[in-house]
Amino acid sequence: MKIICSKSNLVRGVSIVSKAVPSKTTMPILECILIDASADIIKLTANDMELGIETQIEGEVEERGIIALNARIFSEIVRKLPDNDVTIKTDESSQAIITCEKAKFNIAAQSGEDFSYLPVIEKESYITVSEFTLKEVIRQTIFSIADNDTNKMMTGELFEIDDNILKVVSLDGHRISIRKIELKDNYSPRKVIVPGKTLQEISKIIGGEADVNVDISFTKNHIVFEFDKTVVVSRLIEGNYFKINQMLSSDYETKVKIHKKELLDCIDRATLLIKEGEKKPIIIDIRDESMELKIKSQIGSMDEEILITKEGKDLLIGFNPKFLIDALRVIDDEEVDLYFMNAKAPCFIKNENESYIYLILPVNFNAVA
Repeated sequence: MKIICSKSNLVRGVSIVSKAVPSKTTMPILECILIDASADIIKLTANDMELGIETQIEGEVEERGIIALNARIFSEIVRKLPDNDVTIKTDESSQAIITCEKAKFNIAAQSGEDFSYLPVIEKESYITVSEFTLKEVIRQTIFSIADNDTNKMMTGELFEIDDNILKVVSLDGHRISIRKIELKDNYSPRKVIVPGKTLQEISKIIGGEADVNVDISFTKNHIVFEFDKTVVVSRLIEGNYFKINQMLSSDYETKVKIHKKELLDCIDRATLLIKEGEKKPIIIDIRDESMELKIKSQIGSMDEEILITKEGKDLLIGFNPKFLIDALRVIDDEEVDLYFMNAKAPCFIKNENESYIYLILPVNFNAVA
């Protein structure tokens, strides 16, 4: 095999596929990146058996072939080469020779035949969204997935398609994030649970352009994202997602309209008094035209008043400040509406057409009040 391509193309390709190289594995071949130049195109692939990524890079194939190189070593070499064309070729002794200007590396290569290729996916159906939309939807929901495996469902996000609406849901037992996206076409109903790790890696890879599309297709066990000469294949999480509709309610006793940045900045300031790992609630006292926010910790205390528009009853309620910050940070509206039932029921932050809904459970603050 002999290929020539620019360093920048190689770095970009290696960076994309490296996201599917496992950090720990008992199979050395999975620690590799596959370079496939068996046709007139150069493809790079990595696969940890849960997530697989393949991308094409621009370059010249002088001699066809296929090899697998250790991802960590290959990535470090490529990154530190001079900014010029890179030649990668193999010799008879299973060595890969990487040259760029006066730099020359000889590293061990493995047979490409032993590599675990991405599964061949027969597209049953697919939807199309822009890179911008997909990146935004992930950003606006990913923070409320669970970060441990005690409940596998909570480590993924529900993608639910119904007619021309894509609904994305995440939850961790303390909060729920929901985003609804209007699609250009109508589709058959479908529900899949996508691993959070897959979505985090997708978000890092895609550029976020509004005029570049991503095709998302599904099978019984896999989801496939295709964009810009890159294919990402991920296993789905098996099982039925939580019945979140039972947790959502349109009833409320108190509704507050508030300037989002003012509320976010206030809560952000309050968290200065909380040490890392310390669980101190922020207490919200809602009266006629003002909302008072109070926090008390070993370091000190703070209180601040914000003007609001209120409907309904006065209310005293406490929250984990981080959960409020996470939700408010990803809302683009200048003003937000908060809905409350009572001090023990969840708060809903949502807009009128419910294209976003954030449910946050309150906390008991008796010990602090």
